[in-house]
Amino acid sequence: MYGDPATIRKILTEHGDTWAVVGLSNNSDRAAYGVARVLQRFGKRVVPVHPKAETVHGEPGYPSLEAIPFPVDVVDVFVNSALAGQVADEAVAAGAGAVWFQLGVTDPEAFERTVAAGLDMVMDRCPAIEIPAL
Repeated sequence: MYGDPATIRKILTEHGDTWAVVGLSNNSDRAAYGVARVLQRFGKRVVPVHPKAETVHGEPGYPSLEAIPFPVDVVDVFVNSALAGQVADEAVAAGAGAVWFQLGVTDPEAFERTVAAGLDMVMDRCPAIEIPAL
């Protein structure tokens, strides 16, 4: 359900190539840094979203989803589960088409709200693991 293969494929192949990665900074020890690099190798534009608003992998960062001045297709969430539901709600408000919660990030209530709002969503999966399998 939360990692439905058809939904994973749809998000990775049909939702567009602009991914806002919430929690992405220049800290190369963090998982978001490596996952963003993999997404770029597969043709995705990675937009860093972090309070520091750092430029990462050549893309300027923004302090929040609402600060991004262009549409994003997918919101990839690297914050802890306690904060992830709020990010999913912000993704809905921003008009994203899909939300992706990374490995270990779960919030069943946020999943239900996001899907009910018409977005595709995957939870507790990693696009850097899933995309090469396509």
